[in-house]
Amino acid sequence: QVQLVESGGGLVQAGGSLRLSCAASGRTFSLYAMAWFRQAPGKEREFVGCISQYGVRTNYADSVKGRFTISRDNAKNTVYLQMNSLESEDTAVYYCAADLSTKWSALARSNGNEYAYWGQGTQVTVSS
Repeated sequence: QVQLVESGGGLVQAGGSLRLSCAASGRTFSLYAMAWFRQAPGKEREFVGCISQYGVRTNYADSVKGRFTISRDNAKNTVYLQMNSLESEDTAVYYCAADLSTKWSALARSNGNEYAYWGQGTQVTVSS
């Protein structure tokens, strides 16, 4: 199992940047594909992006492509979400997720069901 703890959320003005971090427990972090999801009030959970076990592959939702970047540091058991050019529509609780699966096609277009482990979330609020 892996436990995930997100941090780095906060209040930022539109056009600004934030970097979220997700720290994972355990010694096998490199075996997990990692993803970020978000959920805004009154809306369903939304896939943001994901990264493969060694960071070779990434995939992003169209809504964040070109603005958000996912990276990982397996030595630090941490995955990051760099968010630039933030918009009010990016306001949501952001969740980190992990899974041992290597089925990239499913992981990369997941609605969340392919990920077994989840963090508690961190709030991101973008003011316009």
